[in-house]
Amino acid sequence: MNNQQSLVDYLVQHEPSFRKARLPALYSDFTTLRTLNPDGYQANISAWRSALAHLTRSGLAPAPKGSTPNLLVLNSDESLLRALESKKYGRPLALGTVIREALAAKDLIPLHDFLTSPTSIYYQPWLPSPWAVAGGVAGWALKQLGVADWLRGNGLPKGQYVVIANVQEAGKQFAATTASALTDSRFERTWSKAHFLHTYNEQVKLEQGSEGKLLSETDLDVLLVFLSRDKDLILYDGSTFKIKTPSDEQQSITPEDTTVASIKELISSLTHQTHALAGRISELDKTARQAVQAKNRIAALAALKQKKLAEQSLEGRYASLTQLEAVASQIQQASDSVAMMKIMETSSRVLESLNEQVGGVDRVENLTSKLREQMAEVDEVNTILAEAGTTAAGGVVDEEEIDEELEEMLAEQEKEKQAKEEKEEEERERDREREREQEREAEELRRRLEAIGGVPVVEPGTAGSRREREMERLMKGMSIDDE
Repeated sequence: MNNQQSLVDYLVQHEPSFRKARLPALYSDFTTLRTLNPDGYQANISAWRSALAHLTRSGLAPAPKGSTPNLLVLNSDESLLRALESKKYGRPLALGTVIREALAAKDLIPLHDFLTSPTSIYYQPWLPSPWAVAGGVAGWALKQLGVADWLRGNGLPKGQYVVIANVQEAGKQFAATTASALTDSRFERTWSKAHFLHTYNEQVKLEQGSEGKLLSETDLDVLLVFLSRDKDLILYDGSTFKIKTPSDEQQSITPEDTTVASIKELISSLTHQTHALAGRISELDKTARQAVQAKNRIAALAALKQKKLAEQSLEGRYASLTQLEAVASQIQQASDSVAMMKIMETSSRVLESLNEQVGGVDRVENLTSKLREQMAEVDEVNTILAEAGTTAAGGVVDEEEIDEELEEMLAEQEKEKQAKEEKEEEERERDREREREQEREAEELRRRLEAIGGVPVVEPGTAGSRREREMERLMKGMSIDDE
């Protein structure tokens, strides 16, 4: 009961719709709400669908006896009711209604029907048959009256059901994990089911924190059928699958694909065996050394004998592995050669089609000669138009007359330049004469001042002295013409 209670607690912690306040409504028989409260009914149905998908992808849903838990397939039986039983609220009374609603909406699909159906789960017929329409109307009427549930019973439908939401999530992770393989060779894109399950299982994490929860063989069957039939991402025949690329022409697994998958699986197995044997040899060597230190001759000889046998086995494994890797390398080279030949064949057809559109060498030569003729004609027309443009204003222009007019303009410009220079020279001469006149006047003034009494010398800082003021007054009252 503690484990059962912890499963309910898990839903309360991880499912937003499973709040403690809602547990009484979720564990009650809410079938009658279909007509009384349709919104509440759908809310409870959605909460249980999400919870069942969550428990399945987390690996917490009970599995059939003697098998490992599935992450994509829900096992519906008495063990599911016991696992979901609450100490306070008992068993979920409407769980059977939840599963039947999920089956009607194709959120759950019986495992056998999913694996054997030839049509996609997304296929929707455009025109249903009249009997189906009549049956749908009658079913709706019976559902409204509550008779349909009585006819089908309210018990839990037993069986294994594929959880579509979990399958779609696993398909997304597969596409993300193998996206780089689209550019790989045929050898890298081909797998056996067992090899892929062993190699890539740990990379599939449908639930965060679900370490140790791996896809089962049933899960892998469901996933590969979904990817091949419903998503058209791979080719699958039940034991071998190949990732499809846009350039793939074959639409089925060939014997060559099966051989490639077998070689890859065998190489992986031999590689694992060599690692195990290498570890075994190391342990036996350590055991023999310890026996020698303990002076236990018999134990040392036994360990050395086992080590020798392991080394011989390892040598044989390495030889087989080397041979298989050589075969795999040749297969890859041959596959690349086939791809190259297909590309060359396609390219030759494209070039042939383009050459036919061009029309051959003769057509190209004719076109180029016509093009040269038309270009020459265009040049001749342009020359004629240029000559017509020069005479449109009144005839041919006399080049000598233009040269003479230019010479006259240059001579006139030179005369103006010389006249300007002569005028500037005259102004400079007048300036020099004026300076010489000022010097003579200054010399004359100096002589007169000497005759009067000498030229006063004024020391710095004595401005405003009496003698200086007297000299300034005397100079202002004198003129050059005075005696």
